[in-house]
Amino acid sequence: MFRVVCIGAGYFARFHVEAWKRMPGVELVAICDHEQAKAERLAAEFQVGNVFTSIEQVTESLSYDIIDIITPPKTHLSLCLYAAAHGKHIICQKPLAPDFKEAQELVSKMQASEVRFMVHENFRFQPWYRKIKNLLEEGIIGDEIFSINHRMRTGDGWSDGAYLERQPYFRKMPRLLIYETGIHFVDVFRFLQGEVRSVYARLRKLNPHIVGEDAGLVWFEFENGCQGILDANRYNEPRTKNPRYTFGEMLIEGKKGTIRLEESGAIFLKELGAQEIEIAYSHKDINFAGDCVFFTQQHFLHCLQTGEAFETNGPDYLNNLLLQEAIYKSAQDQVEVTLDS
Repeated sequence: MFRVVCIGAGYFARFHVEAWKRMPGVELVAICDHEQAKAERLAAEFQVGNVFTSIEQVTESLSYDIIDIITPPKTHLSLCLYAAAHGKHIICQKPLAPDFKEAQELVSKMQASEVRFMVHENFRFQPWYRKIKNLLEEGIIGDEIFSINHRMRTGDGWSDGAYLERQPYFRKMPRLLIYETGIHFVDVFRFLQGEVRSVYARLRKLNPHIVGEDAGLVWFEFENGCQGILDANRYNEPRTKNPRYTFGEMLIEGKKGTIRLEESGAIFLKELGAQEIEIAYSHKDINFAGDCVFFTQQHFLHCLQTGEAFETNGPDYLNNLLLQEAIYKSAQDQVEVTLDS
């Protein structure tokens, strides 16, 4: 039985808490937030017995094994250092740190510690991407993938008061689309097609009431020869009733055909010369985006028990952040950026 403490009681914390509460082998022993009222509301909703306003209070009062960090990026380094110093395993939300240098420091210090550390990068654990990965590994559209394209429209960023209801801090972030949302698809692209050789990006702001970019086109060249396009926009609305289920649609083209993901989560296969067919697999609208938070935390526990490497371990996640920095540099300088340059 793993005893877990959640640090942070903001918007996304409820997805973490709900997933922990129905996970076998876990006891969620406390919720901690510097705003006690927020922590109390969340604890009452999910019947968590203990509420604290600092991690020091938690450690003085309870025994626990895991700290789940769901707080703003500027707090992550200090919380991780505290947890590591007290021998607590860590799963930490993204963005990992305010900037790449601090992310490097965080990962380096976690590697030097005695605890296990994983980034809570949950999009790759969405069931449609796990299924698509299996299909690609089976070679269903051939051993050469030509392109991977994702189109994202969240539709929550067009009004004068965009983001105020759910995540108001989005409005003042100097980097928004790629830093907060696009990084998920950077990770998904790497999960599905491997390492990236170069990127070219054009980013812009559509809503004048926010600080950071909310739209962009990013072109990827992968080391295996595949090319990718991320067409992302938080301003315009998608066709689907729930834009936060798959966060968009994907098309993957290969030597023997095409795999297509719809916003509903349906996956279709069209082999060359044949009719398109739907691929049967299981996905449910539970918790967040196909229950990916549950699957992410389940993977974390599995690796703690087996000693296996986390898919989104610290050193690997730095590769995502290198790509993130390359995207911003490309957009700023309006040039293609090669990752080893």
